[in-house]
Amino acid sequence: MSAATRKRVAALVSGRGSNLQALLAAKQDSYEIALVISNRPDAGGLEIARGAGVEALIVDHKDYGKDREAFERTMDAALRERNIEIVALAGFMRVLTPFFVSAWAGRLLNIHPSLLPKYPGVDTHARVLAANESMHGCTVHLVVDKVDAGEILGQARLAILPGDTPETLAARVLELEHALYPPCLARLALALSPR
Repeated sequence: MSAATRKRVAALVSGRGSNLQALLAAKQDSYEIALVISNRPDAGGLEIARGAGVEALIVDHKDYGKDREAFERTMDAALRERNIEIVALAGFMRVLTPFFVSAWAGRLLNIHPSLLPKYPGVDTHARVLAANESMHGCTVHLVVDKVDAGEILGQARLAILPGDTPETLAARVLELEHALYPPCLARLALALSPR
């Protein structure tokens, strides 16, 4: 695929940006990371974006108080101004409103640290251990109004080891995330028609 036909992807980040780094490093033919937006001015993902020559914007949710939709409308406007076609949540720690989810339906994906539909939400590693599960992993899924409930685009799994802690599981699952997210995004990009 030529650069002209690759889908323009924006990554939304809130933290260190390790999944962003994986998406950038993968060099897939079907997409390019064209924009990174962070809701936190101190997010490490901003520096990763700038280091890769990708435009990095800060849209601080705190500037909008409790008006979540106004915050998202500012992000949406920035995405549309830059002809973004797909939005990838890469450690974006905000639950999105129906406005944003609807605006990007079918083009908004997330990676979650559990084997969905088991363990949506937070603290997945501790919850998996408390339930004495034998397997754990991560899931890439489309984002819908209900948290972590969208169509599954891919999963990767690993065995829970004796002595695993939430921290050791988190580190091992993160490695799976870095391997899983780029090909799932690439397949979605190939499947979508131009906007």
